[in-house]
Amino acid sequence: MVQKAKILLVDDRPENLLALEAILSALDQTLVRASSGEEALKALLTEDFAVILLDVQMPGMDGFETAAHIKRRERTRDIPIIFLTAINHGPHHTFRGYAAGAVDYISKPFDPWVLRAKVSVFVDLHMKNMQLREQALLLRRELEGGQPGDGDRTAGGLLPELSARLAAVEEQAEVLTKELSESGAGTAVSTAAHLERKLSGLRRALDALQPGAVERDTVESQPG
Repeated sequence: MVQKAKILLVDDRPENLLALEAILSALDQTLVRASSGEEALKALLTEDFAVILLDVQMPGMDGFETAAHIKRRERTRDIPIIFLTAINHGPHHTFRGYAAGAVDYISKPFDPWVLRAKVSVFVDLHMKNMQLREQALLLRRELEGGQPGDGDRTAGGLLPELSARLAAVEEQAEVLTKELSESGAGTAVSTAAHLERKLSGLRRALDALQPGAVERDTVESQPG
């Protein structure tokens, strides 16, 4: 069963939350409501989110302050934040949003299709990261559980399966990076590139564990 990504919707007005749910329901992911910055921070203590849609104008803790708290936490600092605002005070106001850590800044009323497309990009990136962590965990468990002399069993059992799964993730990440590059979404492109670097590292680790890897490295390092 494929695990769904969680999307955090933060707005003090119930009608706005309802509208966001209607727009994003087509993505078929788990939508979590928060009616204040404090409620959002509480949800972030225990849940992992693919992206946060954060209203700027809220009573008490506004969107900028909420974002600052999110970015200060080790657990949540890398979660993408899309600011939503009903007002536009010009470039300075927008700059303040990006300075607070937002990956995008959208003024209301917004185009539902555009918002849905932007959110789907970060959901896709989150799912690729989840798959990558799963492959790394499987590999770590196999290595930690192995006994002396089990190298052939490991390579002949789990490694080929991990390699095939990783190849599928690599292919999907390559397609996603190409789409993001063509769209010009700078922050998303940077995130995708970071994912590809992680994939490359895991691929090198897997290749090093393949039977004969040590022997091949030794032969290649010999003078010609």
